[in-house]
Amino acid sequence: MAKSITEQCLANNQNYAKGQAVHRPAYPGKQPIQPARRLAVVACMDARLDVEDLLGLQTGEAHIIRNAGGVVTDDAIRCLIISHHLLDTNEIVLIHHTRCGMLAFTDDLLKAGLEGDPAAEKLLGQATGRAFVNCGRCASTPSAFHAFRGQIEPLDAPRDEKNMERLAWDVRRGMSSILNHPWIPTGGPDAVTVRGFIYDVDTGKLEEVSYPGPMGSIG
Repeated sequence: MAKSITEQCLANNQNYAKGQAVHRPAYPGKQPIQPARRLAVVACMDARLDVEDLLGLQTGEAHIIRNAGGVVTDDAIRCLIISHHLLDTNEIVLIHHTRCGMLAFTDDLLKAGLEGDPAAEKLLGQATGRAFVNCGRCASTPSAFHAFRGQIEPLDAPRDEKNMERLAWDVRRGMSSILNHPWIPTGGPDAVTVRGFIYDVDTGKLEEVSYPGPMGSIG
């Protein structure tokens, strides 16, 4: 049986983690609009993730959807629906990563700091290692920052059992949001597959997150 595109990307990642270049940066010439490998990836915007490199993807092979945290937001769902139904992708990969900034705050904390709460400013400054400058105003948007559940930690903290658990919680929440969306089919002839991973920024390796499983606690 032929390997799925996701499995091929995992094999590429093993080579990438060994220091081998698997992405070709040269302009490939004219290509069709549909991604050649029928793959869509939702990943964090973190500068340490080069998604095409770490998955061994070439230009034109996949849709890459990125935001802070690699969170499955309304806009990510919008992109995935268009990607699948109009542009023929049928495999979805979610990628979170270690040392993620989304582990260092809560939505309420960041909003309070932006609005000018001194206690929030102090905590955010301690977490980020830089002076947090408030804006002194409240705003209705964004309605959420989608910080990860659980107790906050300093920015860029090394991986440990607790923050890996928090990352896995959010990967599963994203997978659940996709798998249970009425416009993203998971059965029948038009079905998509969904798999989630945590990328270790210190090793270059992807680690798969099991699903279903725990999706988090606010404590």
